Amino acid sequence: MKVTTSTVSDILSHLRLNFLSDNSLRKYTEEPFRSELFSSDQMDRHGKVLAKSHKLQEGYSFDKLLKRLDDNERTLLEVRNLLVESLRADKTITPASEWLLDNFYLVEEQVVIARKHLPKGYSEALPYLAEGMSAGMPRVYDIVLEIIAHSDGRVDVNSLTSFIASYQSETILTLGELWAIPIMLRLAVIENLRRIAGKIALDVIDHNLADHWADKMIATVKEKPGDLILVIADMARSKPVLDSHFVASFTRKLQGIGPSLALPLNWIEQQLAALGTSTNDLVLQENQRQAIDQVSVRNSIGTLRFIGATDWREFVETLSSVEEVLRQDKTGTYLLMDFATRDSYRHVVERISKSCDLSETEVAQKVIELTQQNKKDDLSSKRKEHVGYYLIDNGLEETEHACGMRYTLRLKINRTAAKMPVFIYVFSIFSLAIVLAARLFYIAYDQGQHSWQILTIVGILSFLGCLQLAVSFVNWLSTVVVQPQLLPRMDYSNGIPAECRSLVVVPTLLASEAYIEELIEGLEIRYLANSEQNLHFGLLTDFMDADSATMPGDDQLVALAKKRIDELNEKYTSPESNTFYLFHRPRTWNRQEKKWMGYERKRGKLSALNAF
Repeated sequence: MKVTTSTVSDILSHLRLNFLSDNSLRKYTEEPFRSELFSSDQMDRHGKVLAKSHKLQEGYSFDKLLKRLDDNERTLLEVRNLLVESLRADKTITPASEWLLDNFYLVEEQVVIARKHLPKGYSEALPYLAEGMSAGMPRVYDIVLEIIAHSDGRVDVNSLTSFIASYQSETILTLGELWAIPIMLRLAVIENLRRIAGKIALDVIDHNLADHWADKMIATVKEKPGDLILVIADMARSKPVLDSHFVASFTRKLQGIGPSLALPLNWIEQQLAALGTSTNDLVLQENQRQAIDQVSVRNSIGTLRFIGATDWREFVETLSSVEEVLRQDKTGTYLLMDFATRDSYRHVVERISKSCDLSETEVAQKVIELTQQNKKDDLSSKRKEHVGYYLIDNGLEETEHACGMRYTLRLKINRTAAKMPVFIYVFSIFSLAIVLAARLFYIAYDQGQHSWQILTIVGILSFLGCLQLAVSFVNWLSTVVVQPQLLPRMDYSNGIPAECRSLVVVPTLLASEAYIEELIEGLEIRYLANSEQNLHFGLLTDFMDADSATMPGDDQLVALAKKRIDELNEKYTSPESNTFYLFHRPRTWNRQEKKWMGYERKRGKLSALNAF
């Protein structure tokens, strides 16, 4: 960014004006998020005060965050390019600028993640504020702004958790808001960096403007000392903004060069005196501001790293009031489930709450009350003591009625369709096939073919062909329309507990010695890939079908299989019990097949094992 033209001051002044008045919003929100720094105790108290001050608006709200993200990204890129050009021109940049340039790859990465995690319309489902500086914005966005403002952009999991917990002691946040905290925190930090970057851009412009006039005055003193007063007059007519960075850069450039340049310095001093300040004051102010900006950028970059490294699942579960209520599950099973299952339970609570007059916590409490109504001890009634029965099982409609849920037309249609899936599937196939076949039949008839024998053949062939096409189309459509349901799972990430001891079996036939060796090798590989405590492996075997109950060589095959299983148990010794097992059945007479064989083959083996 080499300054050589005579109109450079006009160009820089115009560039400065662009950064100051990019749009009407930035005229009022250009300052970084900075308020009085609070200690942890003060932050906790502020969280309670903030919760009491928030007033929610009613009705529909429009998403403004995506547009702000685009604006922030554009400004950050402009500032980055400005700083790169300054370095290429051997210009000095501030420490805050160096921090921003060195970590700009992280900022770009976080912008991409923010756009990915903030799809269009996402924030519109969140509660919005009706009053205050953040009126018309999501409540959770204002919360993270307060955290950033009173910590100078430095956020960690402990301070964030403590602040949100204090806020929720007065007002409970929804599950959607808790999940939105990392998204909103990322957006707020990016905007804070954009505001600091705007200040940095003005500093770069002011620095170049100061260098331009200082270099011009130094050259004038060397070549035509008498024209110095004209250059000073030109600078005065250009009306440079005498802010701290311009004055500091201009003063440092001219001080100590010679007494002939005291005149422009005196002029600067006179102008500042009229404004009630001095050069020394502005230089000191500039040094302090650069230090503050450096700390703010450093803290913001650190917070972006924290956002990317934090497991937000644990954060949400720790602060969720719905989670706290569901943990009162009478059976204790909820606590033992994996995160995806618990999250699916909470999402059902969230969905019901959006369609009734109860809060999410109250809906969860209703579920707990329903589980406690069961007084019977039979096995089917025991299932009703688990919260999952009333959230994802047959008790879901009972929960919805207990909460006074309002059913939408779409939900009613989906529920009706779910009660007769086979009928809808078959009806769709035949209806589509009939429509397509009727169209082909009409084409044949329209072409002048009126023989009923030929039309009958055309109709039958058309229907058979269209039936196959309809089956393929309906099968594809089913994968698009029908959403898969998550099967509940227990959390065995820390190993299988003794009370959940499990057995992995391979149903097979003892065909030959070579095949037995292959089975044993496969069983060992399965063990090595899943060597968990309280997990056992076994072969569930039958003999091949035969004309008699026993055949020559049967005993040798069983003996070989037993020997190989014993060898595996000796090779992989377990202190508690054997790891490998052999389960074998003799042949029984099958009247239909007229053979001696294993009863019902694979299904029969598994049924017998479960009974055993």
